[in-house]
Amino acid sequence: MTDRQTGPRPPVRYRPLSPLREHLRESFWFAPLLACVAAVLLAGLTAELDEAVVSQSVADTGSVDELLRFNSAAKSVVSTVSSAMLTFIGVVFSISLVALQMAASQFSPRVLRLYVRSWLTKAAFSVCLATFLFALLVQFSYDDSTDPAKLTSVPVFSSVVAVLLVVLSLGLFVLYVQSTMRLLRVPHVIDRVANESMAVLLQYRLMPAEPAPPAPPEAYTLLHEGRSGVLRDVNIGRLLRIARKHDAVLHLVPRIGDFIAPGTPIVRVAGERPPRSRRIAQALNVGVDRTMHQDLSFGFRQLVDIAIRALSPAVNDPTTAVQAVDRIHQLLATLLHESFGDLCHRDRNGAVRLVEPVPGWSSIVDLAFTEIRLCGAGHPQVTRRLTAALDDLLRIAPDRRRPELLEQQVLLVRAVTQEQADPEVRAFALRPDRQGIG
Repeated sequence: MTDRQTGPRPPVRYRPLSPLREHLRESFWFAPLLACVAAVLLAGLTAELDEAVVSQSVADTGSVDELLRFNSAAKSVVSTVSSAMLTFIGVVFSISLVALQMAASQFSPRVLRLYVRSWLTKAAFSVCLATFLFALLVQFSYDDSTDPAKLTSVPVFSSVVAVLLVVLSLGLFVLYVQSTMRLLRVPHVIDRVANESMAVLLQYRLMPAEPAPPAPPEAYTLLHEGRSGVLRDVNIGRLLRIARKHDAVLHLVPRIGDFIAPGTPIVRVAGERPPRSRRIAQALNVGVDRTMHQDLSFGFRQLVDIAIRALSPAVNDPTTAVQAVDRIHQLLATLLHESFGDLCHRDRNGAVRLVEPVPGWSSIVDLAFTEIRLCGAGHPQVTRRLTAALDDLLRIAPDRRRPELLEQQVLLVRAVTQEQADPEVRAFALRPDRQGIG
């Protein structure tokens, strides 16, 4: 295999991380609010249609006797839906809380975003709330008159729509339970994290990574003046415009995923007219936790967290750790032939205006193996899988990637030697096996 080309690349359309979009994806109120508004509008529409049915029946037959016989049954259906849906909502919400609690304790708090961002969970909860509100509003619009001459409305359309909403709620509930059961299974969670990480890695391959000129010693350092939190994204377009306006090159100091606070160095400015720190802070997306958006390390972080939690004495599940190492092996193999370097963003004239740091190969390898090695040195199943992963990576790694992998191999042997005094057990624990122990 050949290394990634370092020549000219086609322009990449970089989509900044929208704070509003991220807030709505992580919130649990927006979708139910839209569903409730739709339920109010739908209740008003069906009420008008129910009145139109009575008017049309009087115009066609001069009588509403048939509708009166249907009236009591329709009201009974809507009343039953109204009372049952509230209990149903409690069941859905309880399952969500249990799933979140189990995911946080069994996997890692970092993977809770898979549950919080699940569109199916929000859809099931929203449709159930909308069904309850719709049935409640329909009952307010009842015409209780039993006199055919005074009857103005019969809930024909309202009862049909209520039944359809119940059927939709039941269908979403079944899908929701199935999805929740899948998300509670370790292999599925690991697979989701690995797939998202792979998407980030493939997107990184299109970004303009290249050896960047270092910031000169006399570069002016700007300090952060915004809110504290994790750096989730930077607005590349805005920073390029700022740098071009001041005829400068901005060297971003923190990486995506770093925690920054007021007073943290954020940019080193190579130029004579440094911009104001406040303008730089406005181009930074700072949040309470990390996201997968342009964060090369976050996928590894989640997989490592799952592995070391499984290796804790309270859980003692080395098989889960082996499954996490499988995906770490996959991601590292993808990065083996990539050229690492800072992301150099250019303006429309081709001049480098922004240099964004990214994790290097050494730091990624340390993140992938160090904690698992330290926690799993006493588990032969884990050490055998780590040995197999390192052997496979060394077999296909180019020369410039081998030193870090060889160092991890030496450290693994040393850790197992300290844990296992018996030479035969030690030899068994260091024998490569892609399944750990079968």
